[in-house]
Amino acid sequence: MSDDPKTLVSTDWLVQHLKDPDLRILDASWYLPEAGRNARQEYEAAHIRGARFFDIDEISDSRSDLPHMAPPIEKFMSRMRAMGVGDGHQIVVYDGAGLLSAARVWWLFKLMGQENIAVLDGGLPKWQAEGHETEDMPPVIRDRHMTVRFQNHLVRDVTQVSAASKLKDHVVVDARAANRFRGDAPEPREGLRSGHIPGARSVPFSTLLHEDKTMKSPEECRTVFEAAGVDLSKPIITSCGSGVTAAILTLALERMGHHRWSLYDGSWAEWGMFPTVPVATGEA
Repeated sequence: MSDDPKTLVSTDWLVQHLKDPDLRILDASWYLPEAGRNARQEYEAAHIRGARFFDIDEISDSRSDLPHMAPPIEKFMSRMRAMGVGDGHQIVVYDGAGLLSAARVWWLFKLMGQENIAVLDGGLPKWQAEGHETEDMPPVIRDRHMTVRFQNHLVRDVTQVSAASKLKDHVVVDARAANRFRGDAPEPREGLRSGHIPGARSVPFSTLLHEDKTMKSPEECRTVFEAAGVDLSKPIITSCGSGVTAAILTLALERMGHHRWSLYDGSWAEWGMFPTVPVATGEA
């Protein structure tokens, strides 16, 4: 793969840059409850040297009933200061599943106007499989200010997605598994209807990844989107269960050179419980 410190970097790239003074590494591991994994405990047991733990559920909008919605600017800035992450840093974010939740944090930094952030391709599993070192020591933190310029166009709410679904001026692309998209499988969160946003296309995030959880090439990803009937000439809104894996689609689009994208932060956790918006079932 070609390393790009604004989207995706390889384990080889990280080995070469591990001692750079302005590198900051984030462990953004996150799992659904049924995975039976504790991301923070795993981080405390073993993480890439110098990595800080980015808690997706805590660094969120605590005023919202929806899971891990994007935090207010002030909260994001204060958490980053406390983590010693700020202006002038090159950030690399990874997770313990290979590529699951790290892309969400990549998107969140983009939303806050930060450009120099990349996802570690293959994440911690690939890093460890290749025999690279981990540690269990917390990093030494020094405060660092971060200048935030919120990018409104990179996020969408239920009203905007509803309008896009009706007007068909955007393509909504759903990253959930195909059986959840069709409405054949129950949602992992209670109280949600089954199905998908009318007019949406199904691109399960796993179809953009190799078996080792590294991302397919931009050309291969383009083929996947096109095979799913996604009109790449239109702006795209990515969606999923709760706004985490949608960001994997967003990362793939950015690497493909498709920059007219936004992410539906509430995703199915919001749409599936909203009584006034329609739900479609079956194939797209």
